[in-house]
Amino acid sequence: MARIEIRKGNTAILISFDTDANRFESPAERTKFFTELHGRRQIIIKAGKRYEYQRPGLLDTIPHIPVDNSVFIIAQEHLRQMEAFMREWEDKVVFKMFPVLLKQQELRRLERRMIE
Repeated sequence: MARIEIRKGNTAILISFDTDANRFESPAERTKFFTELHGRRQIIIKAGKRYEYQRPGLLDTIPHIPVDNSVFIIAQEHLRQMEAFMREWEDKVVFKMFPVLLKQQELRRLERRMIE
């Protein structure tokens, strides 16, 4: 895989979002948002056998550093992809983006996530 490159020095993007449960048509629609963002693990037990599937989400394809619930940091190069995803949900999810400076240690952590 390609090495992640933080452009403009050590600048990355911190993204924070908040879901308003009342804006979603159903709990299933809210779950769909989180599944599309984070992915999910599905376990099916059938005829005494256990089948496990990983359903990838957007954050499985974008290297990121989790900060807190609903807060994470991505490289600037992935900003457009994340903005496009959030725009699809903007009537139900409030999101904010802030440029942040990463220390060298944090920068290496984000780079390692790209390689994994």
